[in-house]
Amino acid sequence: MFKFQIIASTILLAFTSCNSGINDANKEEAIGNETPGQPVESRPPDVGYKPAFQGQTRVAGVRTSTPYETKVITDNLTKPWGIAALPDGRFLISEKGGSFRIVSVNGQVSDKITGTQNVEEKGQGGLLGVSLDPDFSTNRTIYWAFTEKRKNGNGTSVGKGVLSADERSLENVQVIYRVMPTYEGNLHYGGRMVFSKDGNLFLATGDRFKKERRRHAQELNSGLGKIILINKDGKPVGGTTTSGAGGNAEIYSYGHRNVQGIAFHPETGDLWVAEFGPLGGDELNVVEQGKNYGWPIISYGLEYNSDTIGNGITQQEGLEQPVYYWDPVLSPSGMTFYKGSAIPEWKNNLFIAGLNSHHIARLVLENRKVIGEERILADQQQRFRHVIEGNDGALFAITDEGRLYRIGKK
Repeated sequence: MFKFQIIASTILLAFTSCNSGINDANKEEAIGNETPGQPVESRPPDVGYKPAFQGQTRVAGVRTSTPYETKVITDNLTKPWGIAALPDGRFLISEKGGSFRIVSVNGQVSDKITGTQNVEEKGQGGLLGVSLDPDFSTNRTIYWAFTEKRKNGNGTSVGKGVLSADERSLENVQVIYRVMPTYEGNLHYGGRMVFSKDGNLFLATGDRFKKERRRHAQELNSGLGKIILINKDGKPVGGTTTSGAGGNAEIYSYGHRNVQGIAFHPETGDLWVAEFGPLGGDELNVVEQGKNYGWPIISYGLEYNSDTIGNGITQQEGLEQPVYYWDPVLSPSGMTFYKGSAIPEWKNNLFIAGLNSHHIARLVLENRKVIGEERILADQQQRFRHVIEGNDGALFAITDEGRLYRIGKK
C-alpha cells in the first residue's frame, strides 16, 4: 500500500506573496484539501461523468516530506511560454511576443534575442515551445514552435536556427515544418515539443477550437489535433502512422484536443502528454504510435454552455482512455518528469503546470497509473505555464505573469 507522507516543506519567498488581496476562502479553494489520504480536489465536479476505472480521477492526496524552498528568480519576463535549460545552467525562455531571453540562475535577464520570423501573437498564439538540439553544445541549434502568420490565416509551425556567438540573435533561420490546414483564429495551437533519445522531434498540435474544425483531430490527412513526429529537418520519420491508408506520414497519434504538455518517462521511455478538455475533462495520456485518443468522439467534459460533446459518451471501442482526468479542470500546460536525486521522493514523479488552477500538480505514478496527487505553489496564485528540471536538480517554473520560480531542496 502507498504510504502517504506528511509535509514538512518550508516555503521561502524572495518576493512578496501574491496572495495579498485574496480572501481566505479563495486561498483554501486554490490550495485544496489538506487532509492526508483524501483527494486534493474538494470542489464538486463540473460534469461528473463516471470514470472508466478506479483511480482515473481524484486519487488520494500526498504530501512532500522533504523540506524544500521556493524563490522567485525574476519577475521581469513578458508572457513567457517555453523554457529550456542551457548546458551552463542558464535558461533559454521564449516570450509570446516573438523573442527569446536568456536568464541566469541569479535572475539576470538578457536583452531580447532577435531573429524569429512571422510570429503572430494573437490570443493563445505567438512564440510557443522551445527545445535545444540534442547536440546544442557543439552546434548551438534551437527549435521553436510558433504561430505563423500566413495567407488566409495562421497556423502552428516549427522554426530552426543557430544562437549567435554573442547571444543577441538567431542565424540561419528556417521554417522546417508547417501544421496544415491554415485557418483564421487565435485558439488551440498546441505548440509543445520534445526530442526523443534517437534525436527526432515530437510536436503537439491543437484542433483550432471551433466545432466545425474538431473533425480534423480524427482525420489522418490533417495535422490538427495530433502528435507529430519529424526529424531535425522537419521530414516525417518512417513508420509513424497509418500512412498506407492515406494519412500523413508524420502523424504519430491522433484524436487530441489541445496538447501543451509532453514528456518522456525517464525510466520506461513512455511518451506522456497532458491536454486541455473543454468544461471539465482535462486529460493525461500515455501516447502510443498510431492510436486514437478519442477527441471529439469521447470526452469527460462538456461544451462551455454545458451541452454534451457529440453524443455525450466517454468510452468507445478502439478509442484510448486517459490515464487520468481532472473535473474541474487543471488547465494543464508544460510538464516534466523529475529525474534528480536532491529530493528522492520526487524521483520519476510527473509535474504539470496548471493555468486556471494556479498550481503545479505533482503526480506519483505506478505502472501507468496515478496513485497520488499534490498541489505545489498553490498559494502563489499564478498561472503556471511550464515547469522543467534544471541542471542543479531543482524545478524551475515560468508563469504568465512573468515570473521564473526555483523549487528545490532547502
